[in-house]
Amino acid sequence: MKKTIILGAICLLALCDVSVYAQDKVLSMKDAIIGQWQDFYPENIYKLDWRADKDEYSFIEKNTIMVASPKLAARKLVSLDDLNSALSVDSISKLKRIPAFSWVDGNTIQFWANSSLMQYKISEKKAQLVLNADSKAENKSFCDTNNKLAYTIENNLYFVGKDGAEVAVTKDSDKNFVSGQSVSRNEYGIDGGIFWSPKGESLAFYRKDETNVTSYPLVDINTRVGDLREVKYPMAGMSSELVSVGVYNLKTSKTVWIDATDFDKERYLTNVSWGAAGKYIYIQVLNRASNHMKLNKYNAATGEFVKTLIEEKDDRWVEPQHKLIFLTNKPNQFIYQSNTAGYNHMFLYTNEGKLIKQLTTGDWMVTKVLGFDKVEKNLFFESTEVSPADRHVYKLNMKSGKRVRLTNEAGYHNVKVSKSGAYIIDNYSSLNVPRIINIADSRGKFVKNLITAENKLKEYNLGEISLGTIKSADNKTDLHYRLVKPADFDPNKKYPVVVYVYGGPHAQLVTNKWLGGARLWEQYMAQHGYVVFTLDNRGSGNRGKEFEAIIHRQCGQPEMADQMKGVDFLKSQTYVDADRIGLHGWSYGGFMTISLITNYPDVFKVAVAGGPVIDWKWYEIMYGERYMDTPQENPEGYEMTSLINKAKDLKGKLLICQGAIDKTVLWQHSLSFVRECIKNNVQVDYFPYPRAEHNVRGMDRIHLKQKVSNYFDDYLK
Repeated sequence: MKKTIILGAICLLALCDVSVYAQDKVLSMKDAIIGQWQDFYPENIYKLDWRADKDEYSFIEKNTIMVASPKLAARKLVSLDDLNSALSVDSISKLKRIPAFSWVDGNTIQFWANSSLMQYKISEKKAQLVLNADSKAENKSFCDTNNKLAYTIENNLYFVGKDGAEVAVTKDSDKNFVSGQSVSRNEYGIDGGIFWSPKGESLAFYRKDETNVTSYPLVDINTRVGDLREVKYPMAGMSSELVSVGVYNLKTSKTVWIDATDFDKERYLTNVSWGAAGKYIYIQVLNRASNHMKLNKYNAATGEFVKTLIEEKDDRWVEPQHKLIFLTNKPNQFIYQSNTAGYNHMFLYTNEGKLIKQLTTGDWMVTKVLGFDKVEKNLFFESTEVSPADRHVYKLNMKSGKRVRLTNEAGYHNVKVSKSGAYIIDNYSSLNVPRIINIADSRGKFVKNLITAENKLKEYNLGEISLGTIKSADNKTDLHYRLVKPADFDPNKKYPVVVYVYGGPHAQLVTNKWLGGARLWEQYMAQHGYVVFTLDNRGSGNRGKEFEAIIHRQCGQPEMADQMKGVDFLKSQTYVDADRIGLHGWSYGGFMTISLITNYPDVFKVAVAGGPVIDWKWYEIMYGERYMDTPQENPEGYEMTSLINKAKDLKGKLLICQGAIDKTVLWQHSLSFVRECIKNNVQVDYFPYPRAEHNVRGMDRIHLKQKVSNYFDDYLK
């Protein structure tokens, strides 16, 4: 096992300088669920950002916009009274607080006041109405080069300018046709459906045809007689939505359609990117099987295919996640991100598809591109190079390839770079640091501290948290774990364990953040005498393609093997009661929870699964087929991973919780498992949340986590 980082009562005392006798408070369930984001949330600076292209930063404090430079103290810039006085000229209702805003330039902020988009000139103390939006507008996208707002109402796309004239881009009366919204269930880097051209002359948008997609019934119990509400849900192996990209020309009021003829009609059109001049559109076209991708260039005026620039194939899956980033000073060049080398890295290409150079390389991932300095000499990015559990930021010289690490303290760094590239705002935490926000220069040299947050849990009797690694089931790969010991830990006692698991792609639970990335519910359980253990198995996120692709066509199998290595590690600890090991997880974690308790019924005594996938044939195409292929192509894999077949093997106590209007993991999953338990005379406990979707949120979550905790108290403790 590698070196372990420990946060315990002694560390907390040293950090916070409080008496051990003060650490006696106990978390309530409300503290653990709501308090984490309220009372115990580490001190922060609201709306901290750089002031347009100035080397000054702004933030909101006591309903006032403040501004400061890295070397000078903060000063007041705009008060709430200033804004309300200016808004009264346009008869806009008074604001109760400073709204979230963005910088248009160093003298102008932009914000929404109800349905009005406003700009405020700071030096003149004057407000200006940019436009009014329909109160029903959703998916709003403002173009600052033409001062027009695109948005959707129901299934159609519109835009409006300052004149208030609403223009309908689409007019589909058939609800199966949806324009301007995200498609493909937000997979493959897709996060919206509206794409303004750089100069605002054209508006590109997604349109999906869901005619052949099956509908799934949800029941709304708020009405006296239950009301049926159907959602479109494309199940693995069945018909999918048909996606197209349109380009609406604002001058001609005409739409052309991108001629994306690669693969069959059920292919994906991902990461729509405009070229710097707005003449071409670039789309990563992916076949439905998700193993062949083409980055294509299209003429935006005609929709005609121009050229395939890059092509990727993989026997498992290809997974485009990032739009192209075009250089401003060299508009014929763009940065492309890909994991073809095993880890996500950056490549510099010409707009004709010629590789200029690979910008980053190594057995680590680029996790975020933060932008350039003003002259595009240097590129700033975030990566896992130091550790998969940490995030650090680097400055890369585009010409020489020299990299400079800008964040020096261990931890998980979230950085904003000034437009000039001269300074960064470094907001970070680590296992024993709640939050520190510093200003540093472009070499990473400390300039100014803005916050060193106190530990708001210093008076609470918390369990010791440790982060470490164990080997995976192949005895080659390091897996990161988080372990929380019971409060008032006695090494001579034997304690029950709750293994908290997710385990699926694109998720990472164990990080070098404050409290190791744990939720306070884990500390609540520690205060009630439990060991809580979390392991990021192979198949989870941010560890590279081979680490994740091990699950291909066999979801749950390598993950379970790794989790059992975690159990072996737990059993090697003298304080763990090997006869009292429980499981808890939600979504993919719910699938893992039931997989483990049914495949290893003599190891796990109690489990609570939330929103679990039971059989991948009932899950959606975009996620399920990527990892499992279709049921027709991989019947053995679907049979092997189905938990319907495992219901008969359940021996321990199992509680399943389910949102009754879950649109992600349909109710059909858990109900089918319960039915199979009944068929086999196997007892199982079940609790639905009638108005919850995939997650149980808000105050209802307090009820959920109390239900989970009580179940372990009743049957594991």
